[in-house]
Amino acid sequence: MNDDIDPALVAVLTQLWRAQTETPERAWSLAKLAKQSGLPMSALRRQLTGLEEAGFVEVRMNEDGTGSAGLSEQGVTLCQSIFSAGE
Repeated sequence: MNDDIDPALVAVLTQLWRAQTETPERAWSLAKLAKQSGLPMSALRRQLTGLEEAGFVEVRMNEDGTGSAGLSEQGVTLCQSIFSAGE
């Protein structure tokens, strides 16, 4: 990947793609995504906000502050092109 790409963005996309391939029927919790990507929750939320605004991610927030995120159809297409290129 390009050296100009934010490593946090790569970490989040990698875990969202992993979630999509392992459990396509449900999104992962934000807590699990933060742990798996090695990012603090604040950094994860910043990345998810940008990805959601771009249409690549769907984030669901609960009243208690917990939430989950998963790839949108556009996000699946993006990750297929990124992560399938190395295969």
